[in-house]
Amino acid sequence: MTENYTALYEEHKKLGASFTDFGGWQMPLKYGSELAEHHAVRNSAGIFDLSHMGEVWVTGPDAAAFLDYALAGKISAMAVGKAKYSLICDADGGIIDDLIVYRRPSAAEGSDRFLVVPNAGNAKVVAEALVQRAAGFDAAVEDASAGTSLIAVQGPKAEEILLRLVPAAQHELVTGLKYYAAVEVPFLVGGASRNLLLARTGYTGEDGFEIFVENDGAAALWQSIVAIADEGELTPAGLASRDSLRLEAGMPLYGNELSLEGDPFAAGLGPVVALSKEGDFVGKAALAAKKEAGAGSTSGRKLVGLKGLGRRAGRGHYPVLKDGTVVGEVTSGQPSPTLGYPVAMAYVDVAYAEPGTALDIDLRGKAEPFEVVALPFYKRSK
Repeated sequence: MTENYTALYEEHKKLGASFTDFGGWQMPLKYGSELAEHHAVRNSAGIFDLSHMGEVWVTGPDAAAFLDYALAGKISAMAVGKAKYSLICDADGGIIDDLIVYRRPSAAEGSDRFLVVPNAGNAKVVAEALVQRAAGFDAAVEDASAGTSLIAVQGPKAEEILLRLVPAAQHELVTGLKYYAAVEVPFLVGGASRNLLLARTGYTGEDGFEIFVENDGAAALWQSIVAIADEGELTPAGLASRDSLRLEAGMPLYGNELSLEGDPFAAGLGPVVALSKEGDFVGKAALAAKKEAGAGSTSGRKLVGLKGLGRRAGRGHYPVLKDGTVVGEVTSGQPSPTLGYPVAMAYVDVAYAEPGTALDIDLRGKAEPFEVVALPFYKRSK
């Protein structure tokens, strides 16, 4: 697999990061203690490099109608400035990727403009699928991933820290920004003002922001954010803590909870699939059949949360048992740093998916007790 390096790679090296391959990218796994990085995000703030994610612009008079056809959600219903979680599926209803779509103001009257952000390993596949699906629509698809960096600041102090880089007259752009919305904000970067797209989105379960910046300004932005924070207030955080944070927040990871073989309804993502929207969309017939097959069915599996009653954690692909019989499989699992007990997400037979159901995870031949609980495991206090 080709190794890609983000525009912040040298910054991570300076900080002593341990690197790992993720979706073909060399990404920081951790800088020191992944546990400390996790707690920093929950209690103060962490800064992440997400530049391995994709950025695909869709513009033109038919941009909204095209995305209604290409994606599972009703993108045309989005207001300008808002963001929406969606899925891109194949004709069989399999999930190619989960992604976020941002509706941005358009410079041309009668034209629309959207930013589609797919996951790292799927960015190229999603961009290619969008190009293919655009045939017959007056819409242009531009893959800007290679030239775009993405920096996230997540945690209770994220807003307070970022406001120090924004002129006081524009503070309301940040403080008034709702969850799943985005706005252009003037940031003071390297001594100069730079308008950047700021989104109130994230993958940690905390309040936080994601900032899109061209590669040539990424290092300066990272350095400016780190420099403006007080000592101990902001911690660089890697993929390891990002994974434990998103697991506690019950957020699915493509390749774990979601896949081409997967079912959006079994994954709890039924509300993301707009079967009632006008016109056809890729995978509509197959998804309608999946929904119908799942309605009231006692067969099939469903994604659930599992709370460990002991100390040992289940891991991906470990069998889930009921009275010694395999009834499911773990998709993600580890000890929860915030809650102090093991947690896991797993697909289990629907007969055992109700909260309170006692199950076991087969930990290399030993049955460890777990209980089905509602997701998410952790929800921040607002």
